[in-house]
Amino acid sequence: MLLFFTESVSCVCLLNTCLRFLPLTKDPGGQPWLWMSREFKRDSQMSGEWVQPGQTLIWAFWVLAATAEGPAADAPVRNTRLGWVRGKQATVLGNDMPVNVFLGIPYAAPPVGPLRFAKPKPASPWNDFQDATSYPNLCLQNSEWLFSDQHILKVHYPTFRVSEDCLYLNIYAPAHADAGSKLPVMVWLPGGAFETGSASIFDGSALAAYEDVLVVTIQYRLGMFGFFNTGDKHALGNWAFMDQVAALTWVQENIEFFGGDPHCVTIFGESAGAISVSSLILSPMAKGLFHKAIMESGVAIMPYLKAPNDERNEDLQMVANICGCNASDSVALLQCLRAKSSKELLSINQRAKSFTRVVDGFFFPREPVDLLTQKSFKPVPSIIGVNNHECGFLLPMKEFPEILEGSNKSLALHLIHSILHIPIQYLYLVGNEYFYNKHSLVDIRNSFLDLLGDVFFVIPGLVTAKCHRDAGAPVYFYEFQHRPQCLKDKKPAFVKADHTDEIRFVFGGAFLKGDIVMFEGATEEEQWLSRKMMRYWANFARTG
Repeated sequence: MLLFFTESVSCVCLLNTCLRFLPLTKDPGGQPWLWMSREFKRDSQMSGEWVQPGQTLIWAFWVLAATAEGPAADAPVRNTRLGWVRGKQATVLGNDMPVNVFLGIPYAAPPVGPLRFAKPKPASPWNDFQDATSYPNLCLQNSEWLFSDQHILKVHYPTFRVSEDCLYLNIYAPAHADAGSKLPVMVWLPGGAFETGSASIFDGSALAAYEDVLVVTIQYRLGMFGFFNTGDKHALGNWAFMDQVAALTWVQENIEFFGGDPHCVTIFGESAGAISVSSLILSPMAKGLFHKAIMESGVAIMPYLKAPNDERNEDLQMVANICGCNASDSVALLQCLRAKSSKELLSINQRAKSFTRVVDGFFFPREPVDLLTQKSFKPVPSIIGVNNHECGFLLPMKEFPEILEGSNKSLALHLIHSILHIPIQYLYLVGNEYFYNKHSLVDIRNSFLDLLGDVFFVIPGLVTAKCHRDAGAPVYFYEFQHRPQCLKDKKPAFVKADHTDEIRFVFGGAFLKGDIVMFEGATEEEQWLSRKMMRYWANFARTG
């Protein structure tokens, strides 16, 4: 079941009684199908113009001739402000609408050399057609983490290359969409604790086909590559968030060529992706780049997203020592680190865990909690939600698997103290609240996992929802409660709707038939639930 709070965040009701949506419309508007660009210099912005009817035949012949040279003469081609791209078509189960898929479109220059630990720069224009039929590189990460989760989550995707050259996005558009269609745009920010993840493990084909929207999935720098900072003006940090701003800027400038409406952009994400969505709402740098937001299991004020300064300074010195660099001179340190190989820095990345988001004066002018509570942000309509067992299995299995077998009160309180840093003198209050009259190891374990879910997800989500409401924005809060049947042999029976479980429903994983497998063995009821969730998410993107 999927429950939703209304805008007042005070009562709970079934989702379809809380949100009213307009019927879908699939009229592409009868607009001209071909968009071309004027000649431009490499250091200038391209401006576009509609092709006149007399020119259309000439240019259409050129486009068809150029396309026919490739392996698929009917492959979709679209223009952008940097050049033409050639994609491919895909189909999904149960829907006749083909989807145009464009993979690996660059939205920024490769962040290598002098651009490592720096703000993203615009991508360079290209001549001829850029092939957009292959998955882009993953951003540098320990890809073993990404692929080890496939077995547990019952998902599958091909092996991807890993590289610092990774600032790309993928676009999934209904085949009828072209310049002038003005379809709603949904931009997905993937999660993964800001340490792992990829745009390409999420296939937007089903969501695009069934709901007549454009789906964009983006990548951003991770780990040390996305957050390294020197604590001064020479390396401010928050590079991952800067990448996201660059991707959204690209969407504003180019998505109309693919049939999207740049004035109807919804950003959505899960876990670290949802934290990113919440952060973008608070940042003045992202103002005007989107118009609605959906946060699944994450907000910007979740605890422990910012490492203490002493830990960051220790890691900064550790990085300098390993690389043989001077930590006291930021300029020299950056020059040294930028000269290191990706492999060298990736090995350091496994140890330097304190490089996280910072107040840099630009992306975050102040602490996120202050921006939120002081209403120092432009509110947008939003959906915020949690699963009813966020810390049921996936997260505790990685951090403290021993708790999953059961726990006594002593172990539970010890873990609470070490994880949440609650002073010893206050632990009894926590014990009375969550463990009162609980005696069995199973009951204590369940209460402990509920406590973690409340601290990390539920309470920050509710506080954020209240602040958004007080700032004048419509806000809806949901709880996802369904445990996917395909996980019955992968997770213990006590686990309910775990962290990430809703994603396969939002993306219509049961209807995909490509090489990205997101939902094996979905039941008929789960297919129905997935269709409902796709409709709810898309209707919100369409009307707010």
